[in-house]
Amino acid sequence: MATATRLLVDVHTHVYLPRYASLMRSRTAVPRIIPWTAKNGQPEERLLILDHEPSGGRPIGTQYWDRSEKIKFMDQHGIDVSVVSTANPWLDFLPPAQAYQMALELNDDLEEYCSTGPSVSSHLSLRRLYGFGLLPLVPEIDISQVLEAIKQISQAPHLKGLIIGTKGIGKGLDDAALDPVWSAIEETGLVVFLHPHYGVDNNAWGEKDNGHVLPLALGFPFETTAATRLILSGVFDRFPTLRLLLAHSGGALPQLSSRLASCIDHDPVVASRLKHDARYYVGKLYLDAVSYGPEEMGFTADVISRASRYSAGGSLKAPADRAAGSKQMLFGTDHPFFPPLGSAQKWKSVVENLEAIDAVHGWDTSEKDGVRGGNALSLFSLA
Repeated sequence: MATATRLLVDVHTHVYLPRYASLMRSRTAVPRIIPWTAKNGQPEERLLILDHEPSGGRPIGTQYWDRSEKIKFMDQHGIDVSVVSTANPWLDFLPPAQAYQMALELNDDLEEYCSTGPSVSSHLSLRRLYGFGLLPLVPEIDISQVLEAIKQISQAPHLKGLIIGTKGIGKGLDDAALDPVWSAIEETGLVVFLHPHYGVDNNAWGEKDNGHVLPLALGFPFETTAATRLILSGVFDRFPTLRLLLAHSGGALPQLSSRLASCIDHDPVVASRLKHDARYYVGKLYLDAVSYGPEEMGFTADVISRASRYSAGGSLKAPADRAAGSKQMLFGTDHPFFPPLGSAQKWKSVVENLEAIDAVHGWDTSEKDGVRGGNALSLFSLA
């Protein structure tokens, strides 16, 4: 096992804890887990998380909830530490009272899942598993109950943040009713992991059966770009030390950030609303490095590094600094999704991301080690 600064840390890795899986099995409507018969005639289960799931849903098994399977996957790929999060759709489908109770119970379950797991062999004070807790973010929830869940997470030693979707409590992330939530999160120092679930309208994909490719490759990243609504609503002006980690390398936001800034500048409704250029706020985000290619990773690091250039009074002559941008990028796998189709020993999705990190032009060993794990250790105060 390497020194602490050279550990491999996975910040994008999911679980359906047994309590959550049982809930999904008990349901008669999406989202749900249903019994299924595989092509070989053997019984299995399928996960249906959206209406009109292609291919009858996804095969689901112990790798989704068994901790020993998570550790086995980590060992197989040399991953020292994982920061685990409940996979979508979280609690979005539950009524307020049930969502509140389930959030508290699942947060307790996740703390136990992490705290009773193994330690890193070369750093016995460091656990191999940490977690992102859940909030009961559903319509008509009492905000005081959301704040109670934030307090619970902040007091759990092995929960280092929380995962949320893009719906908020029904009106999106720019809903002013969420200001007490952002304030409490900022005060506790928890990291917010923003992850998509709904994608875009299925009609955009046409009638041809392309499996899950279009919703996952395009729909999810477009939804992640909804972080733009946080920028436009001034959340980052009101809560400047709020730490937000975006899934899938920020989706389309890095590529569209200058277009976003130009649209703001030319729109009388919002042109004078923000303290800084939109690209300043994009540069304050943390992004997972789940983009599978060195060119994409390098470009994203360039975009992140421009924040100071676009602060109020900043100098547009300041060049992008790819090395500096790397400090806000963190390795992830998206496990247990994207398993190999064949019997490969290692998952292509993991290998490709690690190879991409290693091949980014302009990153030296220090930057690459940071993206692999050092940045996560710092962000989550693990070392």
